Amino acid sequence: MLMTGRRSTTTPLRPRSIRATMLSTGALVACASLAAGCGVVSGGTGGSGDGPVTVMTMAPEKTRTTNKPGMPAMAKTYARWVNKGGGINGRELNVITCNERNDSVGAAECARRAVDENVVAVVGSYSQYGRSFLSPLEAAGIPYIGGYGLTDDEFTSPNSYPVNGGQPALLAGLGRELAKNCGPVTLVRPDTIAGDGLPVLLDAGLTAGNHAEAGDLRAVEDATEYSRHAEDAIERATSDPTKKGCVVPALGDRTNTFMDSFRRIAEDYPAVRTATVLGSVDQSVINATGRTYEGAYVTGWYPASSDARWDAMRDVIQKEAFGDNRIDASDAGVQTTWIAYTVLEKTIESLGDGEVSARTVRRALDDGLKIETGGLTPTLSWAFQDLIAASGFPRVINSNVTFQVVRDGQLVAARKGFTNVSRILENAG
Repeated sequence: MLMTGRRSTTTPLRPRSIRATMLSTGALVACASLAAGCGVVSGGTGGSGDGPVTVMTMAPEKTRTTNKPGMPAMAKTYARWVNKGGGINGRELNVITCNERNDSVGAAECARRAVDENVVAVVGSYSQYGRSFLSPLEAAGIPYIGGYGLTDDEFTSPNSYPVNGGQPALLAGLGRELAKNCGPVTLVRPDTIAGDGLPVLLDAGLTAGNHAEAGDLRAVEDATEYSRHAEDAIERATSDPTKKGCVVPALGDRTNTFMDSFRRIAEDYPAVRTATVLGSVDQSVINATGRTYEGAYVTGWYPASSDARWDAMRDVIQKEAFGDNRIDASDAGVQTTWIAYTVLEKTIESLGDGEVSARTVRRALDDGLKIETGGLTPTLSWAFQDLIAASGFPRVINSNVTFQVVRDGQLVAARKGFTNVSRILENAG
């Protein structure tokens, strides 16, 4: 999802190790903090020898704005799959999940719980309150692996190991693509602190393509309808009758609400196209809305969800989470969690029989461990020489994006392969 926030608050494709032995699954541990909304898959802490390894995945659930229940559900599914195969180097993987409730207090509570539980890492998570949860993790030396990429803090904290370029890469890439295909561009985004950063990134891509900056249209993030904003967006997009204008709704979960209002008005303006980023729109949303998004441009981090490179993840979901409707294989959050746990597993494997702790995991990643994800990303490595020269996003190592388009109701690749937007990010803002 795109960044939101209240203004009032600041693949693993190889078989399991043949020497690994099946570990019995421990009893379900009750949540110690109902306020933090946590649930546990087996108890235990990370350590040396053959002891269990405990990690946390946090994401908002059952809130009024953005929700990502598929991410903790995917984390638990991954743990079941790994543990059925003997664990990681013979160690059982225990996953604590925490509902950060889409507020800064909840995010901080989850981070404190991670510290109290002595987790090895926080993995495959979603929160728009980067400073609230990263400060406690930094103080405890706990790595944050594979966050969704919502906040600048995820790309500046030395404890953060992002697997994608986050919202900066998506918006910069989208702007670069729209510069070639659109007349006037209008961005509809949340009137929030986090939303304030979106125009800069989109404009960086537009100006890189010698296009004028986008119009900036602010909207309430949890509105139930957006008729006035849709009218304003269309008016701006049609300001030049000689060119086909584009409207970019960037409202996270409320993007579909905006499109409900937009499509009723846009019928009279066939020259106006829409564009957004993966997370605001995925295949499940497109399936539920008919032809609302037909022809829309969509920028993503990964290959289209129909790509064969996702077969391993789909197979695990089918075997370990069949019937769990929280997990949608086309959801960018679920995909990010899968990749993040791939990173975690391969990092722990690299430690062999040695100590597995937050310290040793960070050391392995900082020393330049190279991790393959079955083609879902480029080779991942967080060594100094692998970071891009973007002063605002110094922890970005994967600045690749994919361009997709909705054709006949299906989200398909608009072009083959990845496009690297590191140069745009280096020049942004």
